[in-house]
Amino acid sequence: MDMAEPNPPRPDIPDAAGQPAAPGSAADRPPADHPPTYYPPADYPPGGYPAPPGIGGSGHPAAFAGPPRRHPGEIPLLVIVVLITAAIYIGALTSVMLGDLTGLGRYALVALTLPFVVWVGRGVTWASPRVNGIQMTPTQFPEGYAMVREAAARYGLREVPDGFVVLGNGQINAFASGHQFRRYVVVYSDMFEVGGAARNPDALRFIIGHEVGHIAAGHVSFWRQLGTVTMQYMPVLGKALSRSQEYTADNYGYYNRPAGAPGAIGLLGGGKYLCGEVDFDQVADRASADRGLFTWLVNLQASHPVLTWRAAALRNRTRAGALFFAPSVATRGIGGGAVVPAPAVPTFAEQEVLAPPPGGR
Repeated sequence: MDMAEPNPPRPDIPDAAGQPAAPGSAADRPPADHPPTYYPPADYPPGGYPAPPGIGGSGHPAAFAGPPRRHPGEIPLLVIVVLITAAIYIGALTSVMLGDLTGLGRYALVALTLPFVVWVGRGVTWASPRVNGIQMTPTQFPEGYAMVREAAARYGLREVPDGFVVLGNGQINAFASGHQFRRYVVVYSDMFEVGGAARNPDALRFIIGHEVGHIAAGHVSFWRQLGTVTMQYMPVLGKALSRSQEYTADNYGYYNRPAGAPGAIGLLGGGKYLCGEVDFDQVADRASADRGLFTWLVNLQASHPVLTWRAAALRNRTRAGALFFAPSVATRGIGGGAVVPAPAVPTFAEQEVLAPPPGGR
């Protein structure tokens, strides 16, 4: 299982000709016809630029605005889930060795087949886009291929993951996975359309950076998936681990294209046609305004951070995204961490009254 910290960006990634690229060389930069890409300056501090004083009389370092970091809850939750999974494997093996196949022991053989089931599932998932999807290459969907290559180089990957576009049928989705030593990204066509110059290419760069970030963070390795195979059956811990991994991948997406965060939230909330009409700040403000038992329960059972909390985390880069409890205070400011309390933020929590109640004045 890969529990190592994310790979630091490497300047020695081979260019298209197979030669190591020197820092600042053409291999580190997008093609000439590629829109300009965000690169932190050479003197960018490890913790990001500190925000000016204004909150409690001191600045807040933008810890999550620089090179991607894991969500602080990911590794502790991962250890707990892996230990529970290991206990199930050991219990199943013990039952088989003792010949106890009655009662719960009947499920022991099923548990012991999980490594094979996971391997087959990964193989089928890898084969499907290869035979039913359109591969991104330098000559086919070259803009998408350039986005995948750019993210892989920035994260220090030695190989560019395969990229595929599959028919979305209206669904807005993308995912990353792997099989054997191959890693790949799949983008649904309805989401891929957003990358056109007339729409929001930065949003697609953020999303592809998010998916390649799952690969860079080790989320798609066989041992990682085998060790967390019980995650989906753990209603609290498993979902929390999944959300923490999504926050980690968001940190990669933000590092790859910070300007794409608002568009990505708009796309996930409003779809490919309305994403440009979504007010990112208004969505993020609702993270601290829309609170209560049922909003808490919705997040608790979600595999991904709920959209408002996710937007708030992408806007306030001084702290990690909220896993269990909503942000207490709405903040406004640049995503790099220069955040200030939001004064008199309209929440639209009350319904507009059009007429007095019957019999009322």
